[in-house]
Amino acid sequence: MNIKHLIDKNREYIINMRRYFHAHPELSFEEFETTKKIAEELDKMNIPYEINERLGTGLVGVVQGGKPGKTVALRADIDALNVTECTNLDFKSQNEGKMHACGHDAHIATLLGAAKILAGVKNELPGKVYLIFQPGEEIALGAKAMIEFGNWYEETDNIFGAHIWSPLEAGKISVEAGERMAAGDQFKITVKGVSGHGSAPHETIDAVVVASAIVMNLQTLVSRSYSPLDSVTVSVATIHSGNRFNIIAGEAVMEGTNRYFSREIEKRIKEDMIRICENTAAAYGASVTVEYTHVMKPTINDEASSLIAEEAATKISGAEALVKVEKVTGSEDFSFYLENKPGCFAFIGGKNPEVSAVYPHHSEFFNIDDEVLPEASGIYAQYAIDYLIKNSQ
Repeated sequence: MNIKHLIDKNREYIINMRRYFHAHPELSFEEFETTKKIAEELDKMNIPYEINERLGTGLVGVVQGGKPGKTVALRADIDALNVTECTNLDFKSQNEGKMHACGHDAHIATLLGAAKILAGVKNELPGKVYLIFQPGEEIALGAKAMIEFGNWYEETDNIFGAHIWSPLEAGKISVEAGERMAAGDQFKITVKGVSGHGSAPHETIDAVVVASAIVMNLQTLVSRSYSPLDSVTVSVATIHSGNRFNIIAGEAVMEGTNRYFSREIEKRIKEDMIRICENTAAAYGASVTVEYTHVMKPTINDEASSLIAEEAATKISGAEALVKVEKVTGSEDFSFYLENKPGCFAFIGGKNPEVSAVYPHHSEFFNIDDEVLPEASGIYAQYAIDYLIKNSQ
């Protein structure tokens, strides 16, 4: 099934859609106008959809093939960030203090382009394709909300998603199997000691000293608790304690994040952290409470799905477009889809100095080379086609 003519046919549409959404960003779970616009575009394609009415944002479209078969889902996130844009783009943000500084505008356009391509060949498809336009990725709540919406996730056999990637050269794509993005956990540690005069430390239990010891001891999670072959980071990012130079603090509050790739580590890292915090505090006569939240799961690509993505990318962009990208310690809530379903998450290069697409994600100067998006749409569509055909035999 050759779809390259449909990619060329919809090239201008896909780029224009990216620029429209870039100019009209909305924050997480506030993507109401974005959702309406997506719905309007699907209406034009005669693709049925259902809006997540509970949230008022996000929707699931469906392309029903002309033959029976499996079900595959394609996902794009749709939210922007509270960043004031500082680019000179003709289509820069019209919503003050809001910006598509992570590339989700490109993801929306890419999936709309894929929808157009799939609609053009739907009679030949052996199965069904769900189109997931997901809100709230930046606050790590959107995937969970969409999984709970309707029965699309239960029906889905496989899922594909991608992120435009600013460090990667435009036109390149990474679809490796295995660990791709890290889990992202959040913690808050509160130390309770006994305050007192700075001249009489023996009458106190110094929360600053206890907190400092906890910070240092937590690093043994990385160096001694887990295999050196497993990547783990433990970052205490804030410490707040005390309010005057001559008062020994009786309380200290620390917050931070842990990152790792192993699902085995996910099962035990909370208990390991609590053990170190409690035992360290006890050694000083203090007490401690630990609030620990598993915010994001590790994103791990299924091997068979990665092979399908590799073949799809080769058909659309050529074998030379495929590159290897080291796993990254950033997190993605696409990981929740992969927890119980096989699938693949890809990185699509968007870096091009000629269009000032050289800045990192979340920068106020962030931009991408949107000329890569038509082929990205083709890869989305080709992945769905190839998966359905391979699994109809």
